[in-house]
Amino acid sequence: MTDVRHDTRQRWAFVPALLVCAAAPAFFVLEIPWIGWTLLAAGIAVAGLIERGRQAEDQVVSVGARRETAKVIGVHRSPSLTRDLSLIAIGLLIVSIIPLAAELDNLAMLRFTLALGGAVAVPYIISRFVYRDRAISFPWRTHKRWGGLQWGWLVAVLALGWLILPFYFIASGVYQNWPVVDTPDLIARLFVGVGAVGIWDELFFICTVFALLRRHFPALVANLLQAIVFVSFLWELGYREWGPLLTIPFALLQGYIFLRTHSLAYVVTVHLLFDAVVFAVLVHAHNPGLLPIFLV
Repeated sequence: MTDVRHDTRQRWAFVPALLVCAAAPAFFVLEIPWIGWTLLAAGIAVAGLIERGRQAEDQVVSVGARRETAKVIGVHRSPSLTRDLSLIAIGLLIVSIIPLAAELDNLAMLRFTLALGGAVAVPYIISRFVYRDRAISFPWRTHKRWGGLQWGWLVAVLALGWLILPFYFIASGVYQNWPVVDTPDLIARLFVGVGAVGIWDELFFICTVFALLRRHFPALVANLLQAIVFVSFLWELGYREWGPLLTIPFALLQGYIFLRTHSLAYVVTVHLLFDAVVFAVLVHAHNPGLLPIFLV
């Protein structure tokens, strides 16, 4: 009976989580902010209603007796869906206040730094010091050595990137979504920008969005939901045309790898290797012949 009740609650909880995550394509693909705001508000409201109903259903003894029972059997309060979705919503709202088109001037880089940094820092601070839980963390190392499979995947990422990314960026023309980089200063700025955004992707989409959703859903469901947010952001950033055919598997794999390794260091390394190829392809596309290492 308890398992049936838990499964029913989990199915209902999926509705507000999907509403909140669906705000990402509204913000970053459709670029219609009011739809994103509406979806976020609806998701938080529905989550609140679900939790209120859950509390009423569970209230079978007095508050004092319930507290005493919890002390005896070691029961802890289950994580709040409303709070966790509110943290995701706050991050999305902060990111959505700036245009995500890739630009390399000082003002644009400052704007990215403040908005993306705030989208990670503000939910973390609220979780830790307002909600007083540790829902968001950044487990850099697991004190386990990377095995042969992990090292092999790093090599595979470079090889697959070298093979696929030049064709995608150049054949589709999406490299034009990034500014022309034809001077050493601009190339250096592109290198810093691509790497910094790649690190931020893992801090927000994996360590924040995915980690919060994992508190309420099975790994597959949480991973699919975080991929909606991840891919939507990458779309506005410039990965358009048939880019989702690449970014959807990448987002899902990053969530899966983090789930298996619990290592932020590893998923960041994977992402930075991928982005190193992205950087080289963009330089190559804007400066044919400068990096004659690709097939396209």
